[in-house]
Amino acid sequence: MTDENDDEQSSKSGRILRKTLIFSVAALLGLSAGAYGMHTLRQHGQLESGEGSTASAAVSSSESRRPQLKSTSDFDHDGIDDYTDIVQGAHLQAKARPKYDDGYYQGGYPPEGKGACTDMVWHAFANAGYDLKAMVDKDIAENPSAYTAVVSKADPNIDFRRVGVLGVFFTRYGDSLTTDTAQHDQWQQGDLVIFDSTWHIGIASDNRDKQGIPLLLHNMGQEHRENDYLTFASRRPITKHLRFNPSKLPDSLKIAWRG
Repeated sequence: MTDENDDEQSSKSGRILRKTLIFSVAALLGLSAGAYGMHTLRQHGQLESGEGSTASAAVSSSESRRPQLKSTSDFDHDGIDDYTDIVQGAHLQAKARPKYDDGYYQGGYPPEGKGACTDMVWHAFANAGYDLKAMVDKDIAENPSAYTAVVSKADPNIDFRRVGVLGVFFTRYGDSLTTDTAQHDQWQQGDLVIFDSTWHIGIASDNRDKQGIPLLLHNMGQEHRENDYLTFASRRPITKHLRFNPSKLPDSLKIAWRG
């Protein structure tokens, strides 16, 4: 009986060991496949921060303590500088997650709950007290030759929602900076980033990833409107990195947002 019990016990132990080994191998294979899949999606620009890891998880504690650039201007006199106001306005749009819509609308503005990448920009500037549409329309009317490359015929219903137009406007009334994201200190909250000349625009966040590169607040219809798009291997090339400079605005273009 003792030998039989020993054999039975040994058999049970063997089965348990085999099951444990099979489970361990399967788990390792699953992890490897998952890691490969996430890498592949990110290479194709389809995996955002927040899918597999949250955007906040990409921000290191040391980076979150980095001093933020402050503007010397507080256009709406709310006690918050323009750059911080702009970023806060972009965050509000990122959280609202309007449905992507780049359609043409009489009056210019899309319906509530809809918008494209450029709509995040005018919303952000409205939060700082600026009527970006009125400013852009007036500048085009007064300086049409500056916009000939991007505007064949002025149209207030859409001009302020065109990436190329915003590129000209903020080049005229901003500072042109490096497009090299490795130069971390040259990227600050509220900076405007244009991709592939007229393809896409976003706003540099006050949050950064662990390498010190700012996250991007932008809308291309993706789930997470604040993500690490600047580090995507498949992203379009950065063609302009601009910082709005209120001191360059003529008085005629300092138009307040009325809502």
